[in-house]
Amino acid sequence: MPETVAIIGAGPLGRWLALAAARAGFLVLLEDVMPANLHHAQEWLRQELGPDALPEIKLVSTIEDAVREADLAIDCVPDELESKLEILWLLDRMAPPRTVLATPTTRLSITDLANCTYRPEKCIAIAAEASALTGGGGREILLRTTAKTSRESVELVERFWLRLGFLPTFQPELTPVP
Repeated sequence: MPETVAIIGAGPLGRWLALAAARAGFLVLLEDVMPANLHHAQEWLRQELGPDALPEIKLVSTIEDAVREADLAIDCVPDELESKLEILWLLDRMAPPRTVLATPTTRLSITDLANCTYRPEKCIAIAAEASALTGGGGREILLRTTAKTSRESVELVERFWLRLGFLPTFQPELTPVP
């Protein structure tokens, strides 16, 4: 069961995921390169959780600090190829080998993204729009896997979403024939 979750990006989706994961009992490390985003996230989280409840969420300013102990790392960067490649490259190199990488994307191939890492067996796509996620639990969430995704990675991500109150459904990504 993942106990430490790194969330990269403190915009609306990152803040919501940090809050939901903290409420589900995870230790959350929320990272953003923009100090203003972390400040806004801190204020929003204090309003949602109360001033004494932030210990479950640690705000950090580097990806390395966020993923150092992470079982699961979720990026919340824009769903654009360059952004996803850059963040997965950084996560792949800075996170421990056990860390599973999950990336929200509705447009990009998780197979292609995973093949740009040294851990394609630990990459999973969250195939949902941010608005569908932030609406709360109790809904199905589609997660796309590659042909290389390990059973352990699937189980870890499944437990994470179940604890958040979602019903995860996994779908292997169909790879085009060359």
